[in-house]
Amino acid sequence: MTDSRPVTTTDSGIPVPSDEFSQSVGADGPLLLQDHYLIQKLAHFDRERVPERVVHAKGGGAYGTLEITEDVSQFTKADVFRRGKRTELFLRFSTVAGELGFADTARDPRGFAVKLYTEEGNYDIVGNNTPIFFIRDPQKFPDFIHSQKRRADNHLHDNNMQWDFWTLSPESAHQVTILMSDRGTPYSWRHMNGYGSHTFLWYNAAREKFWVKYHFKTDQGIRNFTGTEAAAAGAEDPDFHIRDLHEAIRKGDHPTWTLQVQVMPFEDAADYRFNPFDLTKIWPHEDYPPLDIGTLTLSRNPENYFAEVEQAAFEPSNLVPGVGASPDKMLQGRLFSYPDTHRYRIGANYLQLPVNRPKNAVHSYNRDGSMRYDNPGDPVYAPNSFAGPVADPLLLAGEHYEVTGEIVRSAHRLHAEDDDFGQARALWEKVMTDTDRDHLVANIVAHASAPEVRTETKERVVDYWRSVHKDLGDRVSRGLGVTGQ
Repeated sequence: MTDSRPVTTTDSGIPVPSDEFSQSVGADGPLLLQDHYLIQKLAHFDRERVPERVVHAKGGGAYGTLEITEDVSQFTKADVFRRGKRTELFLRFSTVAGELGFADTARDPRGFAVKLYTEEGNYDIVGNNTPIFFIRDPQKFPDFIHSQKRRADNHLHDNNMQWDFWTLSPESAHQVTILMSDRGTPYSWRHMNGYGSHTFLWYNAAREKFWVKYHFKTDQGIRNFTGTEAAAAGAEDPDFHIRDLHEAIRKGDHPTWTLQVQVMPFEDAADYRFNPFDLTKIWPHEDYPPLDIGTLTLSRNPENYFAEVEQAAFEPSNLVPGVGASPDKMLQGRLFSYPDTHRYRIGANYLQLPVNRPKNAVHSYNRDGSMRYDNPGDPVYAPNSFAGPVADPLLLAGEHYEVTGEIVRSAHRLHAEDDDFGQARALWEKVMTDTDRDHLVANIVAHASAPEVRTETKERVVDYWRSVHKDLGDRVSRGLGVTGQ
C-alpha cells in the first residue's frame, strides 16, 4: 500500500531522513554536530516561547548546601564529591508540561535541577522526580512536548494528542505508568525524590572510568496526593507547592535529601542486560546497589523570584573535572539544547546574572553581546603571547573513551533483556500495592475518557496497557468501554 502522506522536510524544504532517530556513531555512540536536522529542530523548538520557558515554566526554588559524607575518590576525582566537602547550591523545582499559570498540583513530572557552585565552576545536575523519561532520542522531544501543549486550531489542551503520541511511542510506557500513578501528583516538592535520570561518566585521578546515576532521596518521606486531592488543592491554591516550600524554610523546617549514586564499572555497559544509556530504563538496585554519599539541605529562600528563580539557568553541559557525559542520546541532545535555550530566552550573557554566575573566577575569551557588564580586556584571542588564559587538558584527563561504528540513524542496539514494557510491568507486579493499582487504573480511565479522545485512540490505549500487563489492560478496557484493536 502506497503511503500518501507528504515527506517530512526541514524548514528549507529539504527531505528529512528520520523523524525518530538522531545521527550517531554506531547505534550506541554519541550524536554528531553534523546532524543539521536535529540541530534545526531543537534550535527552533527552543525559540517557540517568549519569555517563559517552553518546558518547566512554573516552579520555585531555594538555596542550600550539599555535604559529602563518604569517600568516593576511587570513582571520581571531582572535588565537589570529596568527603567532607560542603558546596553551596541553588535548587529549582518545576512542573514540566504546564505553563506559568498552571496549578502546582497538576498531574505532571516535576523538574529537580541542582546548580552546585563548586570551586571548579558550576556543576548542574538537571533531572526530574522520576529516574526515567518518556523517550530515548532527542529527535522526538519537540514532538513529545507539542503533544502535551495546546492544539493549533482551538488553543486547547487535548488528551487525545497525548495518548496518540504515547501509544505510538511504546518506549513511553515506563514513565506514563509513573505519571498516571499517585507519583504523578506529589504532595509537595519536599516529599518527592529527585534524580539525575541520565547516565554520567565518572573518572578518578588514575583515569579509571565508571558510569554513574544520581538519586536524591527525600528524608521527609514520599507523600502524594490522589488525583481528586490534587485537583482540590490546586483549585484552592494554584501555588500550593511554591507556598509550601517557602513557608517551611521560613519557619526553619529545612528539607533534606540523601544523595545516592549507583556506580557501574565502565566495561559492564557493553553487555549489561539492559542498555545502560537508555533514559526509559532504570538500573535495578540488585545489580548496582545505591550508595549513600551525602546530604542536600535547603535553608534559604530567594529574595526576588524573577531575578533568582525565573532567571536561573541550568544546563547538563556544565560538567566539572571528574565528571563527563555518556552516550545517552537524550543527554547528548540536552548538552546543546539547554544552553541554547538560555541564550535565546535570557540573553547571551545569562551566566553573568548572580544566580548563574560561578563563585570561582572566570577566564574566558567570550566577549560583548547584549547586557554584558563584565567584559575582559586584551588579549581577545587564543593562542596569544600576552599572558592570556590557556586551556589545561590534564584537568580533564580521563574523560575520553573510544567509540567506533558507522554513522547511522538508528535506535539503540538492543541488549539481551531490552524491551519497552518490562520495567513498567515490574512496577505493576512488584512495587505497587492494590491501592496503587486501583488509583493507576482510575487515573488512566479518567484521563483517556476526556471527550476529545477518539474511540480508535482509546482502543490503542487499551492495547498499550495490555502490553504492560493483561490485567491492567483489561481493567482499563472495562473502564473505557472499548475492547482494544
